[in-house]
Amino acid sequence: MARQQDAVIVVRPSLSMWDAISIIVGIVIGTAIFRSAPMVFQNATSPLAALGIWAFGGFLSLMGAYCYAELATAFPRMGGEYEFLRRAYGGWMGFLFAWAQLIVVLTGSIASVAYAFADYAAATFGGGDRAVLLLSAGIIVVLSVTNAAGIVFGKVVQNVLSVLKIAALVIVCAVAAWWGEPARLSGPSLPLEGPGFGLALVFVLYAYGGWNECAFVAAEIKDRNRDLPRALLGGLAAITVLYLLVNAAYVAVLGFDGARSTKTPAADVLQHVFGATAGRIVSAMIMLSAAGAINGMILTSARVYVALGHDHPTLSRLARWDPDRAAPLTALAVQAILSLAFVLVVGSATGRTLLDRTLAALGLPTIPWQQYQGGFEALVAGTAPVFWFFFFLSGTTVVVLRYKYPDVPRPFRVPFYPLPVLIFCTSCLYMLYSAIAYARYLTLIGLAPLALGIPVLIADVCIRRRTEQKAGTDQAATG
Repeated sequence: MARQQDAVIVVRPSLSMWDAISIIVGIVIGTAIFRSAPMVFQNATSPLAALGIWAFGGFLSLMGAYCYAELATAFPRMGGEYEFLRRAYGGWMGFLFAWAQLIVVLTGSIASVAYAFADYAAATFGGGDRAVLLLSAGIIVVLSVTNAAGIVFGKVVQNVLSVLKIAALVIVCAVAAWWGEPARLSGPSLPLEGPGFGLALVFVLYAYGGWNECAFVAAEIKDRNRDLPRALLGGLAAITVLYLLVNAAYVAVLGFDGARSTKTPAADVLQHVFGATAGRIVSAMIMLSAAGAINGMILTSARVYVALGHDHPTLSRLARWDPDRAAPLTALAVQAILSLAFVLVVGSATGRTLLDRTLAALGLPTIPWQQYQGGFEALVAGTAPVFWFFFFLSGTTVVVLRYKYPDVPRPFRVPFYPLPVLIFCTSCLYMLYSAIAYARYLTLIGLAPLALGIPVLIADVCIRRRTEQKAGTDQAATG
């Protein structure tokens, strides 16, 4: 009798290579390219050095994409890293990964980007804290319903949003090409305004984050053996080029010193053409970019929970799949509810106060919200160590699974193996170290959900054992 977790979740492939690229572009290009660039410039000594760091970040991400291309074509079951970790290290590891994504990592990320969307919308069109909360909740609900309508509708929305956000960044580059001074890119060096390369790389890799989520929908890509590697590698290459062009545009128009000192580089560039309305235009760009990232995360992340529910009886309702719509309705609903809870708790002063009082009652230190520039920045800081830990483990599964499953066909194999795996895993370890050093005891925000998942995992093991014993008894009685 086949174990339940070895069964296959049957889905109808409906995503093309361009759909997969749209998902990658949509998730990766969020708000960071509009916000992180000045911090990178501050931690570089020259424009070319800063561009070199952006290029290096793209290279490191490409090394990871090589790993994921092999893993996702060899083990294309829905869930991506959940499946890789489960096969490499056992069901318990896959469970802890998916549980952490559901309880805090991915749902918190959706809430964080939704809050950024709402914050820019309120600043542009007017509205206070209540409007921000309503807009944050609204965009999560609308895009969750959109994806509940089916994969076809969800991917169309994703494609449109991705094209529009790319067009917006191309406009920034076009303004620089016309009004900028390319000679500024080879301008003189300036003293560092920050710790240097290490911190700059943290900001850059954060801006590249999210490409791995394409593996969550590997089972739904039509010609995945050919198109999935092309989407991962081609999508990241395109994003790297676009990031380099946008950062070059900032320097060409503002100069290196200006690009370091501004907090709104894109708005300052567009001001040359659109004048005082540039700020509103950039806010609209950021809202559009954030919406694309939210939709991409909602579309892909719910697939992880389907695989989790399929394999674990305690969470079996998450596995409900509508074959007509090709949509995980229950997983989408649970994901939306948890994301909305983060918006209410982390995004509001009342919620943060309530959380602090709860921590104080448990004898734990409260969260220094202002030290991390707000609620969601603290949430991202606290969950980043868990994210990078599982990212590192996922990289190691390339080696482990080659050893455990040597006969499994691998339509794509990591070139120059094992060098890209070593580079990718080393970069993940560096980011894990940096994340822990930055978050300090806030790392407990990410570790606490893992601890909460242990009782659920134990209950799941007990249920499975009773089910298997009953099946064995029934088989013996009928035999």
